[in-house]
Amino acid sequence: MKAVQLLGSAKDGGAETYFLALTESLQAQGVPQACAIRPHAGRGQRIRGLGVPLIEAGFGGPLDLLTAGRVKRFARKEGAGALIAWMNRAARHTPRGPWGRIGRLGGYYGLKYYRGFDHLVANTRDIERWIVRRGWPASKVSYIPNFAEPGPGEPVDRASLGTPADAPLLLSMGRLHASKAHDISIRALAELPGAYLWIAGSGPLEAELKALADQTGVTDRVRFLGWRDDAASLYRTADACLFPSRFEPLGNVIIQAWAHGLPVVAAMSDGPAALIRPEQDGILVPINDVHALALAARRLILNPGLRQRLAEAGAERVRDEFSAGRVVAQWRELLEPYGVG
Repeated sequence: MKAVQLLGSAKDGGAETYFLALTESLQAQGVPQACAIRPHAGRGQRIRGLGVPLIEAGFGGPLDLLTAGRVKRFARKEGAGALIAWMNRAARHTPRGPWGRIGRLGGYYGLKYYRGFDHLVANTRDIERWIVRRGWPASKVSYIPNFAEPGPGEPVDRASLGTPADAPLLLSMGRLHASKAHDISIRALAELPGAYLWIAGSGPLEAELKALADQTGVTDRVRFLGWRDDAASLYRTADACLFPSRFEPLGNVIIQAWAHGLPVVAAMSDGPAALIRPEQDGILVPINDVHALALAARRLILNPGLRQRLAEAGAERVRDEFSAGRVVAQWRELLEPYGVG
């Protein structure tokens, strides 16, 4: 029997990227699966390229009366043992049937969307505890973290993005949204003469952030890269990763940076504060503190030994806790009672 994964988002973001990563790893390790997603040319092409059966459906709002039926027919056709809903929109359209229903939560989602589900998966311990505190049976909640693995790709030619080869290079990854606090990274750059900042991500605040770069006098040292599919190459090019998110349940960028040997400075939002062991495998700074972020970045710029020590410790964390093999084994164990395997 198969696991059918449902993703109702058409965005490009961390959860959507990880959905593809898990799909690829499950396929590589022989876990039978199929996918139902909202139309997205790039994602659909990637999934079909893996040989994974796929349908694309509307995954609309409350007035969408078609998606659940389409998913139900697809699940029957594919011999589903379990349906895995990624986020609320997918959960709304996850039909009942002769299969288990599993919700995969990467944040503090409204649990009303998961009523009647057989199991919930949280990607942090704090989300797991939060679910139980809201009355969900502890026996029906599992913690399965995200994994990270070094991806393919050579470092980017800095000259192609107007960046001197010898300039300190800082990398910020994530949607151009207020929660990601790219404005803090831009303001911190003003306190770091000679350093350059690459911001990889798309979103509604692009014009506002570009205006801020102009106001703070750093336009010539900031590069807005848009959404990128070569994250591994970006990680391999930079000297340090800045992750000043104001709200972040996990912080997948941190795990990815660790996997690629890049040291991290992050704000103390929930996920990063739980992930990072301060001064052992990363540096934590207060949320919204421009000066603290700049000071931490300066420490890494001026101290190659510190960069190397933090990067090595982060890579060890990935090997011990966040490897693909370890995470897929946890998913296998969870799906086994549903006949998937």
